Amino acid sequence: MFKQIPLGPIQTNAYVLYNSNKDAVVFDPGGDGSAFTEWLKAEQLNPIAILLTHAHFDHIGAVDDVKEAFDCPVYLHKAEQDWLGDPALNGSARLTGRALTTAQPADKLLTGDGPLTIGSFSFELLHTPGHSPGSISYYYQEENIVFSGDALFQHSIGRTDLNGGNQNQLLESIHNKILKLPEDTIVASGHGPLTTIQAEMDHNPFLSGF
Repeated sequence: MFKQIPLGPIQTNAYVLYNSNKDAVVFDPGGDGSAFTEWLKAEQLNPIAILLTHAHFDHIGAVDDVKEAFDCPVYLHKAEQDWLGDPALNGSARLTGRALTTAQPADKLLTGDGPLTIGSFSFELLHTPGHSPGSISYYYQEENIVFSGDALFQHSIGRTDLNGGNQNQLLESIHNKILKLPEDTIVASGHGPLTTIQAEMDHNPFLSGF
């Protein structure tokens, strides 16, 4: 079971994946930390990990709040291990009139593709750089869903004009990894509605060349 919850200054999608025992993993808690942690408590959920698809400011704003409230580790690709504490790298320094965003260092650094098991949750990690160097998509086969961060959206793809972005690399990541998943896989992206691999193969204008 999972819940999509838009959070933070630009309503970035956080996701809470949970099981019947109320254990949960939290993807990309982007902001509104107090309200979000209170919601988790009200739902009697027990986050056992925070999984970051990447470390842009709009995906990390409530990381410290969730970590402190539930004493759970933060997972991030090692290519962005310095981004959590550096507003220039995570992009918050580019915003005028807003507070800088930082978070404590990640507890677990991921290195690439392969399995990741946390409690009863088993994921397949897909390193999908292009939007950012350490972008990761987390495929959860049990519920036929991939948490793609800002790699792939409904009818769009992630922007590549930020630090470390590369459009050719992003398209390769999408084509060679995300689109290799079963066509009925749900795509849970960092912004906008849910979609599927099949829908994006058929209708995403950025992927029309594949």
